Amino acid sequence: MSLKTGDKVPSFTLKDQGGHDFNIDTLIGKKALVIFFYPKDFTPGCIKEVCSFRDQYEDFTDLGAEVIGISGDGESSHEKFAKKYNLPFTLLSDPKKEVRTLFGVKSSLLGLLPGRVTYVISKSGIVQLIFENQFGAEKHIAKSLAILKEKK
Repeated sequence: MSLKTGDKVPSFTLKDQGGHDFNIDTLIGKKALVIFFYPKDFTPGCIKEVCSFRDQYEDFTDLGAEVIGISGDGESSHEKFAKKYNLPFTLLSDPKKEVRTLFGVKSSLLGLLPGRVTYVISKSGIVQLIFENQFGAEKHIAKSLAILKEKK
């Protein structure tokens, strides 16, 4: 099953980079969300992506949105990754790919790489945009900001 535009975002709880439980339901009704799934901490494309989100984080918050990154890496890897690149947003650990599966994020490159997909979710929890582009990490930011501005 894959999420589609117009679907309600599913409930989930994962550990954040500090080892704390993070439940998505605590943000529904309060903020728009930009949830991006990325393959792996400390890889070139993922560094480029998270740093792009970092550099434009204030643009997202100015539009009332929170940014959340999800990969299969553990909390300690996320903690080091966030610290090294001064990431101001939450990174969630999905080692069993449960949330990746819940969202329907498919692997790419013959199933070798976890997919890179960004979801823009309205304040009420409805999926507004699904953007998938394995090798154009920076394009995720521009598309996400455009849909947030359009829906504001």
